Amino acid sequence: MLGLQAAGVKLAADGAVIVDRYSKSSVDSIHAVGDVTNRVNLTPVATAEAMWLARTLFGGEPTPVDHENVPTAVFADPNLASVGLSEETARERHGAIDLYKTSFRALKLTLTDKQERTFMKLVVERASQRVLGAHMIGPDAGEIIQGIAIAVKLGATKAQFDATLGIHPTAAEEFVTLREKQT
Repeated sequence: MLGLQAAGVKLAADGAVIVDRYSKSSVDSIHAVGDVTNRVNLTPVATAEAMWLARTLFGGEPTPVDHENVPTAVFADPNLASVGLSEETARERHGAIDLYKTSFRALKLTLTDKQERTFMKLVVERASQRVLGAHMIGPDAGEIIQGIAIAVKLGATKAQFDATLGIHPTAAEEFVTLREKQT
């Protein structure tokens, strides 16, 4: 036990250190990042939180923690990866959305007996056409979603995705050629 409560640090019911958006606890001189805060328990998130805290404390740049659009991946077979909002959360927060989905067999597999398919989905806010989320199940999903995460973080629109040239023949190309809209 670290004795945090004795020092005046407020803890959540699950024992997590309660912090503000700058990772400061209820005691001005005590900050916390990573899993002990139970915000988003991923290694790259803890690393980013630490960098943001260092900027705040030592760089003269107050930098709040930003947990929006954290890309995640499960490196199973097949890979599963996503960034941004799920379809359900997007509907709750933004109302009307458009979905762009595809399920395809990669070109490189057409000369084999493998029947493996890849699934991709873009979640788009109907009013602004901003891409709110991207989801993928298939080989290299984690690698591909990392690049898509940059576009989602920057607020790219479906038109900007469409105007981006794809590398052919790759699975990633599908994200910039999705045309079949569902609501």
